[in-house]
Amino acid sequence: MSEIKSFSFDKPGVELIRSYKYGADWPVIYLIENGKDLYVGETIRVHSRAKEHLDNPMRRILQNVHIISDDEYNKSATLDTESSLIEYFAADGKFKLQNGNSGLQNHDFFDREKYQGKFEVLWRELQEMDIAQKNLLEIKNSDLFKYSPYKSLTEEQYSFVKNLVTDIDNKRAKTYVVEGAPGTGKTILATYLMKYLMDHKSTKNLKVALVAPMSNLRTTIRQVFCATSGLKAKMVIGPNDVAKEEYDLVIVDEAHRLKKRKNLGVAFKAFDITSKKLGLPKETTQLDWILSSTKQQILFYDQGQSVLPADIDDVDLRSRGASFYKLTKQMRIQAGDKYIHFIDSLLNQKEANLPILKNYELRIFDDVAEMHRKIKARDKEDGLCRMVAGFAWPWVTNPANGKPKQDYDIEINNYKLSWNSKTKNWVNSPNAVNEVGCIHTVQGYGMNYVGVIVGPELFFEESTGKISVDRSKYSDRNGHAGVTDPKELERYIINIYRTLLTRGIKGTYIYIVDENLRNYFKEQFKKGPNGLV
Repeated sequence: MSEIKSFSFDKPGVELIRSYKYGADWPVIYLIENGKDLYVGETIRVHSRAKEHLDNPMRRILQNVHIISDDEYNKSATLDTESSLIEYFAADGKFKLQNGNSGLQNHDFFDREKYQGKFEVLWRELQEMDIAQKNLLEIKNSDLFKYSPYKSLTEEQYSFVKNLVTDIDNKRAKTYVVEGAPGTGKTILATYLMKYLMDHKSTKNLKVALVAPMSNLRTTIRQVFCATSGLKAKMVIGPNDVAKEEYDLVIVDEAHRLKKRKNLGVAFKAFDITSKKLGLPKETTQLDWILSSTKQQILFYDQGQSVLPADIDDVDLRSRGASFYKLTKQMRIQAGDKYIHFIDSLLNQKEANLPILKNYELRIFDDVAEMHRKIKARDKEDGLCRMVAGFAWPWVTNPANGKPKQDYDIEINNYKLSWNSKTKNWVNSPNAVNEVGCIHTVQGYGMNYVGVIVGPELFFEESTGKISVDRSKYSDRNGHAGVTDPKELERYIINIYRTLLTRGIKGTYIYIVDENLRNYFKEQFKKGPNGLV
């Protein structure tokens, strides 16, 4: 049975810990706080460790120490509980953590599920003591949790961070490219690295920034940095900002969304001004800006998420003499790596073998209204469940265009839906569950359940047995303007659906407008061991 024992964090209080039954030789977790700042630790000698903390100037501002103990605790259990507490407190918002983020590793051990159950009880007790404020589900669904730099890393991720930081210290290369499919933790590692670099002696004095090409994700990460000790919102910048200051190192998240000088609409003038300021020719890219104006770069990249003609070309990235790393472990989707491979194979009409899906719901609907009802029901249970779609319908209700001619954008079998009414942080907006998000509002985000509408721009030609694209039904002007090669447009649209179909953490629901394509998908699903339809 777990218990929490509190002491004042001063010499008399720490001396009392000596006589506490778990004070000298038992694995425990401890929290030291003053109502604003918090340090989380674990040890087998909490009395000695508390004395050491009293000698630390950073800790001296803290006032209370709470010791969390259990007769069934062992070293693995306390390490795991410590990591979980750090992750959840970082996103809870009540305290600013004094902890660094190195050493947080995710590992399995005997009876871990039992201790995870104990953690849920422990968190409720901390809420009752007013040490924690939000419940676990609320925290799990928050951006502060999803993009927090306090994350327990897999062995693959932890090894990658260590190797990469060593390479940076030794100046092994100027440019490092980290490739990974959707859900392999690219954004998490980008924020983790920012905190890690700012906490370590060898790198803390570097001028570092995180470049986020997509404005909605940039806003989200800035909010996370505001809530993280040692990080600041101004450290998160857009590609245009790299020319404004001299940076020792930039970390670029979603680097596949860096732009060429193509299909930029009203942004051509600003693009040309930045290129000129950096002494670069007119026909250049945002990748050129970053490579020419910063000393070292880390680029998180996935070629399969390039969704617009303006996105940089894969060949352009690979011609720069970079050092490449590969992430393979699936972190977002509970169905795992094999689900990602299945979606890739399905969309590209390769041999597609649906894997056994444990704790993951994959379903094709014949009625879009029924799918929306199911998403709404899931949202009431789990939160953060959303409808998304390919850009096959014009955005008639766009508030920027004045009063719309109608109050909906999408109509399928007399069921009417509207596109996202917000472009920034739509996923977390109050009315989002009643709307449909497009690729530009959801790329980079994960949702518990996602309902994907595959629009009529993607269809199945029975005569050829091929998935094809109807350009006339693709409504993103920036998505096909200037594209003359049908295969190029097809690649962008396939990449859009690959991205949308890999947003769901716990499940993916699919409605396909083209009946032939829907039947094709059903046939492929039936081939798997689940026999899903």
